[in-house]
Amino acid sequence: MTRGPAFWIVVLAVVAAAAGFWTEHRRLNPSPPEGVTVAVEGDIPRDVVFLTPDGKARPLSDWRGQKVLINFWATWCAPCRREMPLLSEAYPRYRGQNVAVIGAAEDTADAVRGYIAERPVSYPVVIAGSDSPGGSLSFGNTRRVLPYSVLIGEDGRILRRKIGTFSPAELDEWLAPEH
Repeated sequence: MTRGPAFWIVVLAVVAAAAGFWTEHRRLNPSPPEGVTVAVEGDIPRDVVFLTPDGKARPLSDWRGQKVLINFWATWCAPCRREMPLLSEAYPRYRGQNVAVIGAAEDTADAVRGYIAERPVSYPVVIAGSDSPGGSLSFGNTRRVLPYSVLIGEDGRILRRKIGTFSPAELDEWLAPEH
């Protein structure tokens, strides 16, 4: 029994489709750079040290024992910029309830200083390298999309992760104190 051209066309199409799926999977789920551990929900992230826009060290452990929302953003990210006033409005309402909001910029310190000088926010802003320990990738942002938010519980474990902007109701639900 000989196989005709139709058989070989089908075989080639199946092989091409499989190669395409594998390539797309690798593109959407790249391996992290050496030295970066990608945390998942339930993990306790390493105690990373962020830098403030003026270069001072600010370890994540400064907020230990609090519920912490880390919002990764960049000055060039339009959805991030639209979300910042919402975060800035919410932070003072929750601050006295053992809840913290941190804006972790995946950007240059100069760009962040300039942006914050023109558009101040009520919450602390730090600098985080995107592919370095402390960047959004190390907190589970394998798609490397901004804005990206992580909620860390009072016990230090990652409770939730989100790609994209918050609605006011969703942000209130995330920041509501644990009882």
